[in-house]
Amino acid sequence: MAMNRRSLLRATALGAACAGLGLRSISGGAPESAAGQVDWNALRQRLTGTLALPADSDYATAKLAFNPRFDDRNPAAVVRIAGAADVQACVAVAAECALPIAARSGGHSYAGYSTPDAGLIVDVGAMNSVQVAPDGTATIGAGARLIDVYAGLAQAGRCLPGGSCPTVGIAGLTLGGGLGVLAGKYGLTCDNLLSAQIVTADGVLRRAAADSEPDLYWALRGGGGGNFGVVTEFTFRTVEAPQLAVFQVRFPDGALTDVLGAWQSFTRSAPDEFWSTLGISAGSPPSCRINGCYVGTESDMNALLDKLVAATGAQTTNRYSLSLDYLAAMKYFGGCANYSTEQCHPSWNGGGVLGRESFTASSRVLTQPLADPSRLTDMLTGREGMDILLDSLAGAAGRIGACDTAFPYRGALATAQIYVGASTPEARTAVSEVRDALGTLVGNTGFVNYIDHDLSDWSTAYYGGNAPRLRRIAGQYDPHCVFGFDQSVTKM
Repeated sequence: MAMNRRSLLRATALGAACAGLGLRSISGGAPESAAGQVDWNALRQRLTGTLALPADSDYATAKLAFNPRFDDRNPAAVVRIAGAADVQACVAVAAECALPIAARSGGHSYAGYSTPDAGLIVDVGAMNSVQVAPDGTATIGAGARLIDVYAGLAQAGRCLPGGSCPTVGIAGLTLGGGLGVLAGKYGLTCDNLLSAQIVTADGVLRRAAADSEPDLYWALRGGGGGNFGVVTEFTFRTVEAPQLAVFQVRFPDGALTDVLGAWQSFTRSAPDEFWSTLGISAGSPPSCRINGCYVGTESDMNALLDKLVAATGAQTTNRYSLSLDYLAAMKYFGGCANYSTEQCHPSWNGGGVLGRESFTASSRVLTQPLADPSRLTDMLTGREGMDILLDSLAGAAGRIGACDTAFPYRGALATAQIYVGASTPEARTAVSEVRDALGTLVGNTGFVNYIDHDLSDWSTAYYGGNAPRLRRIAGQYDPHCVFGFDQSVTKM
């Protein structure tokens, strides 16, 4: 096979680098077991952090992700990173020896991409500091979980919009966009990103911002986790932490069609301060509830909620509201309101009490309201055990141009997460069937933070018209697919 000059130079460079590490160069692509070519002791000596191999006592715990569905995967090694230099050492090994590599922050990848079989996990969890500057900007380590972020910011009287699960990592959340309960008022998490420190495939630590690596900065705001390198640190714009009101309203079984119609109409015109999610439990018939958050007083929120409930034409079966400070509200939505901040960490590797969870999930995005809400009711009738969560994308998040960041669904009504709390073949089949049926109503759309290995034409679904630019940027920063995985931008 002919080899062009660029390929020849790369092969020569890899040979020298592998020799320098005591590793054997790999040519002609990845071998059946690239991990077998790595001198792990040589890598260990270069690290400040720790390296766990399958024979080590801490390996079985170190490899665990949030979803037990991926427990049968056996990565070649797990490196618990202590700093950017450790990331650079790991990326060098992966690039030089064609070893699959994946960054891990919280370990919540829906498709298990942060647990590569026979690959190298770069666990950045130890880099979890949250530092707030006098001007309100926050520098946050890429390994910080959301509970760390919210607690650290609250201590300084600041706020960043983000997701609800306390054990999710800030890195994956931000890189996929970052939808949360304050998105209506303050936008997506990625909309508040000022800069990111990232180790790219060539081992260089770069600063991506509007005035430095602007294409990379664009891609990191919604282009998906794991695609362009390993982020080590983020700097965000924050706002003063507000007082918040939270609520839940439950409706009787059989009211879904009316509630969905009213919720769609109300959401499109709601003030930015009001954010909500319509939760639907499949069944015979399906049931539904609306949860939400309001930036302001409880009385002002309830006045708006009265209008929403009246528009449904349905009687409520339960309704409550609370006024909470920022941290308390984030803990409320994370399901750990009754725990201390320390307890709101993973039980398996974070010293907390929150457990792991088996699930199967996928998504669609409602770019417009469903013309006939009864179609969704019919779709979910008789499918006990499944939930769909419609999270509003209205408000501030929708007033940014679709091409201004990599996140394409500006102006959409909501994301739809399709969820079953099991990872059996039957659960995967059920999720796929509803995902495809919903696709006939809303088109080929999807939210990359709910990444689904089985979604067809996923590049269009996740990135829409931004896919070609993302592909070009990936080609610039990772021309040899060092950070490649089944649904990586490098493989579009």
